[in-house]
Amino acid sequence: MKKFKALLIGLLAWLPLSGALAVVPDDLGGRIEAQVDGKPVTFPLLKTDIDADVQGDLATVTVTQTFANPLNQAVNATYLFPLNETAAVNAMVMEVGDERVQAKIQRIEEARATFKKAQSEGRSAALLTQHRPNMFTQDIANLMPGLPIKVSLKYAQTVPRVDGAYELVVPLVVGPRYQPQGAGVAPNEAAPRGGIQHWGAKTGTSGGATRADSKAAYGQWEVEQLPAYPPVFELNAPDQIDPERVGLTIHLNAGMAIEAIESRTHPITTQTTEAGKAEIRLASGRTLDNRDFVLRYTLAGARTQAGLLAYRDQRGGFFSLMLEPPQVPAEAEVTAREMVFVLDCSGSMSGLPMDASKAFMRSALRKLRPTDSFRIIRFSDSANEFSSQPLPATPQNIQAGLRYTDSLQGEGGTEMSAGIRQALAPTVPSGAIRIVTFLTDGYIGNEAEILALLKANLNDARLYAFGVGTGVNRYLLHEMGRVGRGFTRFMDPTEDLEKVAGELAERLQSPVLTDIQIDWGGMEASEQSPDRIPDLFAGQSLRVQGRYNRPGAHEITVRGLVRGRPATLPLKIELPESSTQGEAVPIVWARSVIGDLQYQLTTGRQQLGSDAANADALKQRITDLGLNFALVTPWTAFVAVSEKIYNPDPANTPTLPVATPQVKGVSEKAYGEPAAPITSAGAFTGHGGPEPETWVGLLLMGLLLAGFLIRHRPNRLAGASDDFKIGAA
Repeated sequence: MKKFKALLIGLLAWLPLSGALAVVPDDLGGRIEAQVDGKPVTFPLLKTDIDADVQGDLATVTVTQTFANPLNQAVNATYLFPLNETAAVNAMVMEVGDERVQAKIQRIEEARATFKKAQSEGRSAALLTQHRPNMFTQDIANLMPGLPIKVSLKYAQTVPRVDGAYELVVPLVVGPRYQPQGAGVAPNEAAPRGGIQHWGAKTGTSGGATRADSKAAYGQWEVEQLPAYPPVFELNAPDQIDPERVGLTIHLNAGMAIEAIESRTHPITTQTTEAGKAEIRLASGRTLDNRDFVLRYTLAGARTQAGLLAYRDQRGGFFSLMLEPPQVPAEAEVTAREMVFVLDCSGSMSGLPMDASKAFMRSALRKLRPTDSFRIIRFSDSANEFSSQPLPATPQNIQAGLRYTDSLQGEGGTEMSAGIRQALAPTVPSGAIRIVTFLTDGYIGNEAEILALLKANLNDARLYAFGVGTGVNRYLLHEMGRVGRGFTRFMDPTEDLEKVAGELAERLQSPVLTDIQIDWGGMEASEQSPDRIPDLFAGQSLRVQGRYNRPGAHEITVRGLVRGRPATLPLKIELPESSTQGEAVPIVWARSVIGDLQYQLTTGRQQLGSDAANADALKQRITDLGLNFALVTPWTAFVAVSEKIYNPDPANTPTLPVATPQVKGVSEKAYGEPAAPITSAGAFTGHGGPEPETWVGLLLMGLLLAGFLIRHRPNRLAGASDDFKIGAA
C-alpha cells in the first residue's frame, strides 16, 4: 500500500456531500472509498482503450472509454480529455445495458437542450463538445450503480512526415492552462496584463463560467472560457490511483517495407504480421494517461514525391494530394541571421522542462554561424532580455549567453504576449533575417489572442515553435509554427536531452521549397485547403485537400522556389467517376477547411471582411460543414440518448468530474497555489489493485473513443518517380 498526500480543499467543490472526509483502502483493490460522516463513499471509475488503424499516412482511430459507477446512487459525470488537434471526429456510439445508441450531430444549443431533457427524464445520455481543436468534454447523464456506460468516438487524421519519419501522436492528457487577466475579450480590446489566473489550480475551477454556461452567440465576441479543470492525481488525489487506465493498439499497414518503428515516449512491442504490416502495443499492456504517446516509423525504398487519394459520391469529388520537398544538396548559407531565442520560464516549466530548454540552448548557441547575431528573452509574469541589443556570435558572447540560460528558473505566470512583443518589436539589423525560436509548453488559455498578436507583428520574420514537455498544448504550438511561417517540433524532457536538443538545433534552417503553387489543369479544382500552401522543410510532408468537378485523367503541375530558383513537379493523376474506397477523404477535407476558417477567425485574417457580420459568416460555414459532414466543431456536438429511463430520481443526482493525472514532468507550480489541506480528515490513503482489469480508483468515469475508416493507401503518381526539376520554369 502506498501513502498518499492530503486531500485538498479544492476537491470539496466537486463533492455533493459534506462533513469530515477520510479515505481508506478497499480490499478488492482498484478503487478508493471516502468516509463521509462515517459512511463510505466510493468514487466512480474510468478505463480507456485506443485502437488505431494506420494506412500509409492516414489513420482512423477509435477511442473507447468505459464509465462505471460503484456508488450506491446515480451520478452524472463530466470528463475533460484531449484528441489530436487535426482529428476529424465524425462518429460516436453510446452503449448502456442492452442499448446501442448512435449519436446525432446537432447545433450545440440543440445538443445541449437534448442532453438536458434526457438528463431530467432519467435517461442515460452522452454529450461531446469541443473547447479547442485538441480539447473536448464528454458529459454523461444518469450513470447508474453497476451499469457501465461505454462511449466510442471515431476520428480520422493524417500522419505527417516529420524529420524523415512518419509521426503518429495520440494525446492522452490535458495539461493546466494559464489564463491572463482579460483573456477572452477581442484581441484589440484586451486589457493590460496584470493579474495571474491558473486554469487548473487546485480549486478545480477556471475562474468563471464554463463553456457550457455560455452561448455560442453570433454577432459578438465569444469569451474564451475554459471548462472547469478536474481534480488532479498527486495534487488533490492519491499519487497513483490506477496505473492501467489506458490500453493502446496500433495496426500499421505501410503499403511498403517498414524500415524502423520506435516510440521515445513509451516502451512498445512490435509484431510484424507480413511485409509492410505490423501491430504495435504498449510493452506494459496498459499505462497511466499522464503523457502523450508518440509513434514514429520510417519506410524502406525510394521516396515518393507525391501521392493522391480521391473519392467521389453524390456530394461530388474530393481529393487529397501529398507532397514532399525535393532533395537539395546542402549549400553554405551566407545571409546574416538575427537568432532570437524566447524561453518560457513560467512555473509550469520548472524542473524537467526547464532542463530540456537549457540543453537545447547549449546546442543551439554552439551551432551559431560567425555571421549570426543573437538575442535571448525569458518570460513569465513579464519579459526580460539578456542584452540591450543583438550580440555578435563570438565565442565570448556565446559563453556569456550559456551562463545566462543556465541561471534561468521556472516560476510565475505565462504572459506569452510579453515574450512575443519583446522578440518582434525591435528593428531587424540591416541585411539580416530574423529567426525566432520559441520554447514553451503552451499552457495558456488565450490561444486566439496570442496567434492574432503573432500574425500582426511578424512582418518578415520566421518563428519556429518548440514544444517542451510530455503533454504540451500541441494545437497552439502547431498554429504558432503555421502563423510564423516556420515549423513546429517537440522535445520530451524525459528523453536523452543532449541528443534530442542537438537534433532540434540542427533543424533551424531555411525551408527547402517556398512560394508553392499548384496548376490543377483541367480537373476544375475548388475549395483548396490549406488555402495558402505553407513552405516545405527538409524531411517534411504536407497534404493539400480539395474538391474536383471533372473526373478522369489529368495533368497537374506543382511549382515553387528552391533558394530562389524555380522548381517544378509535373504529375499525371486519375480521378474516379465513382468510388468504393477512400470514404475518409471528404471527412479529412472538411476538417481541413474548418481548420482554415478557424484560423481566419483566430488571427483576424477574414477574407470575407472585418466586421462582425463576416465573422458570423465564418462561424456559419463552420457550423454547416459540421452538420453536413457530421463533425464536432465549436458550434456542433454529438449527443446520444437512451430509449429507456434508468434513473428514477434525476433531480437529486450529483455531477462529478473524472480526475486527470498530473502531467509527467510538470511541476506543481503549474497548478497554482496549493489549497490548505484538510487537517481534520486524517491522511488520504488508497490502494491500487495489481490486476490488469482493475478499475481506476478515485473519481469518475470517462469517455473518449475515436476511430474512423481510412483504408485506401496513397497511390504513387505517374511522374512522381522523378524529383522536382530545379531551375525549370
